[in-house]
Amino acid sequence: MTAEPAGRGRGRAPRSRPRRTVVPAAPEGPAASSAPPASAPPALTDDPSGLLRAYEAASMYYIQGETMEVIARHLGVSRSTVSRLLLRAKQVGIVRIELIQPGGAGSLEGRLLSQFGVRAQIVPVREGATEILRLQQVAGVAAGRMVDLIGELTAGPRSAGAEPGADPAGGGAGGAGSPGPGRAEPAVQEAARGLVVGVAWGTTMSEVSAALPSRTVPGLTVVQLNGATDPMEEGTSAGEMLSRIAGALRARSVAFPVPAFFDHVETREAMWSERSVRRVLALVGRARLAVFGVGSLEGSLPSQVYEGGHLSSADRAVVRREKVVGDVCTVMLRADGSWRDIDLNARATGPTPAQLSRIPRRLCVVAGVAKAPALLAALRARVATDLVVDDATARAVLDLAARTEHRP
Repeated sequence: MTAEPAGRGRGRAPRSRPRRTVVPAAPEGPAASSAPPASAPPALTDDPSGLLRAYEAASMYYIQGETMEVIARHLGVSRSTVSRLLLRAKQVGIVRIELIQPGGAGSLEGRLLSQFGVRAQIVPVREGATEILRLQQVAGVAAGRMVDLIGELTAGPRSAGAEPGADPAGGGAGGAGSPGPGRAEPAVQEAARGLVVGVAWGTTMSEVSAALPSRTVPGLTVVQLNGATDPMEEGTSAGEMLSRIAGALRARSVAFPVPAFFDHVETREAMWSERSVRRVLALVGRARLAVFGVGSLEGSLPSQVYEGGHLSSADRAVVRREKVVGDVCTVMLRADGSWRDIDLNARATGPTPAQLSRIPRRLCVVAGVAKAPALLAALRARVATDLVVDDATARAVLDLAARTEHRP
């Protein structure tokens, strides 16, 4: 939610967030938004005149500093209609928010960059906030960051997606080989015409998907990074999350029709040779952006990997025996970031840290101090190039890193 300019003294009180620069952008036309409800007032429809009306209201409010009363009189509408015009302007991208961080070597961002090589965006969350509010505020910032990265990658050269001659499926979940030169699957051929974004599923990504603003990204394909059956106990299904992301970005979506974990390594190996699975792996191998959270064994908000019925009692025993602190894309991690010799990972369906590292941009989203050990493990495994995290968790990670690095 965009805070009102200082001194206006009307409307809802702004949340505890840093000052932001609000830039009204030129309306993008009817395709910039989904069709409104049939009952929507004429001023809020997405025909060109409705979008220009939203642009005019946004310009007067954010740039010229006019009050909502003045704007209402100028447009000949009510204050409530002006409020809805401003909301619509944000939803369709007429108003875009740019957050400039001060950074510096001593800042949280600077310390995370120097220690882990990750570009961090710190989300200040007020003291005493509930864990769900903390997650929602981080998810809101992360959704904006995800859209920004998609914009950067869409505008950049297509060749940034992979090294010349690289196996298009080698970086995907499980690292299956490609169909071969000149024999790319149709899904891969279609994705080659636009950006491919890989997304993991889980509690955090469910919130990110719900917070995504409406954008139209021509040729965008969103592919599920790791398999997931519907949760038996807790959480939103992977299909619901994927559908929300695709709907917000007007993207084609590709699900990964396998469980989070196979019961047997042999079953996983057999499935990896199936053509339908290879299509998904090939798409993951072409991804230029991955977006994911970090699963944790601790915390009041359950991580779906551990609370959704995906692990058997024997699997949980392996997790305890191997001293696992969390996971990324269902690949288990120890506190030092190691993962290769954990038996359970041979049956997991998500990309390993080594496979994730082949994706040029990797956005990790984390909220909650209880996730500090899991996030530190993920940073030590070098899974992320970009990070959105709340301020308390960022401090907890840096403190934990300092303590563990100085142990005898």
